[in-house]
Amino acid sequence: MTHFTYRNGEFHAEDVPLSRIAAEVGTPFYCYASAALEEHYRAFAEAFAAMPALICYALKANSNQAVIATLAAAGAGADVVSEGELRRAMAAGVPASRIVFSGVGKTAGEMALALAAGIHQFNVESEPELHSLSAVAQSLGKIAPITIRVNPDIDARTHAKISTGKAENKFGVPWQRARAVYRQAAALPGLKIVGVDVHIGSQLTELGPFEAAFTRVAALVAELRADGHDITRLDLGGGLGIPYEAGQQPPSPADYAAMIRRVTGHLGCALVLEPGRRLVGDAGVLVAQVLYVKASERKTFVILDAAMNDLIRPSLYDAWHDIVPLRKPAADAPYQVVDIVGPVCESGDTLATDRRLPSLVKGDLVAIRSAGAYGAVMASTYNTRPLVPEVLVKGEGFALVRPRPSYADLLGLDRLPPWLDGAAGAASAAGAASASSTASAAGTASIPGTASAAAPLALRHPAATPPPKILRT
Repeated sequence: MTHFTYRNGEFHAEDVPLSRIAAEVGTPFYCYASAALEEHYRAFAEAFAAMPALICYALKANSNQAVIATLAAAGAGADVVSEGELRRAMAAGVPASRIVFSGVGKTAGEMALALAAGIHQFNVESEPELHSLSAVAQSLGKIAPITIRVNPDIDARTHAKISTGKAENKFGVPWQRARAVYRQAAALPGLKIVGVDVHIGSQLTELGPFEAAFTRVAALVAELRADGHDITRLDLGGGLGIPYEAGQQPPSPADYAAMIRRVTGHLGCALVLEPGRRLVGDAGVLVAQVLYVKASERKTFVILDAAMNDLIRPSLYDAWHDIVPLRKPAADAPYQVVDIVGPVCESGDTLATDRRLPSLVKGDLVAIRSAGAYGAVMASTYNTRPLVPEVLVKGEGFALVRPRPSYADLLGLDRLPPWLDGAAGAASAAGAASASSTASAAGTASIPGTASAAAPLALRHPAATPPPKILRT
């Protein structure tokens, strides 16, 4: 993460001190570095420059439109798995002709939208999907370019929840049945077979599983061509990992590309690559504030204002993220072993366990590193906590690219049925009046979002967020 560094004792994103963003936006917030996004894409593009390759950023890793637009401007296509992601990709400037549609549960409506847009290809995951896509394409008078995702039954040697290439996983068709499924596809109207697709998992830190899978697919391509299929594309998916911990060294894009050339180069196929985490993971951090430091008999807990609803990876995957204070500790600063936790009412709301960190106190700011992938995109409003804002930095400037919703916005998503509406309205008015009276008696602000609210409470989560900021310098 060379674009997140200490300068003059302050942790920066590019040329912007993160404490400055915290002062303007409030905490917690996600911050992404444009230079890191561009650098990571460029490394991939240069690694495959000698091969006919389309690099399609996997939107599921981070679907903020500013992130997508940054990568699209650098030349990336998009790998999408839903109508929403398809719409995001096109809205952010990715041409439909550079979009591939993956996923095991495409609906007829999603297929129709993608066909009308003219996407690059559908990565078909099952025989029932073949029949559904054929019917939709026929009804629209379109031809759907397809690859069929093959499950090679290869252990990706990654976390079980992000391994996708074993026989027990829900993805793709068994490689032993691939030839039969291709025969079915060739007989269906509205479909055009263009290639083979494979993706065995995420956060792979060695090339061996990739090579085993791609070797199996290369042999399959030869068999399919012998069967009369015109296989011109190889979609090799994504999955190349990043170094979450100091000392980890996953393969470089150059090493990955060299292996692919060696294993598949003789086939003469155009390649589709779908990197996600590798492009955005190290391009983002989650910044949070220490609310309390709580000592118990066995543990010391550092309670942040960020929680599992903001970054679920540690709770869901037991994932490691380095955590650093925004102010660089002195060489002789004391350290202590702590658990980093959030305020959500779950024991699983833990961001780090038994972590040796510089001693932290209430009000300190910290950065949770390598949080650009599967962070904000997997966030929720659990415990009625607003989604955190997202900020994009470029050089000395930054822009708020997703504001924090107000509580009024959050509560306004619900709708009461007619038989409750009147009673709830009366209760709300009575509660607001009581709260206003109590607040006035105490000499404090009343509750924001109510009819009688005079001023917002002094919260780290602002009751109302201003419109998105333009680039600041």
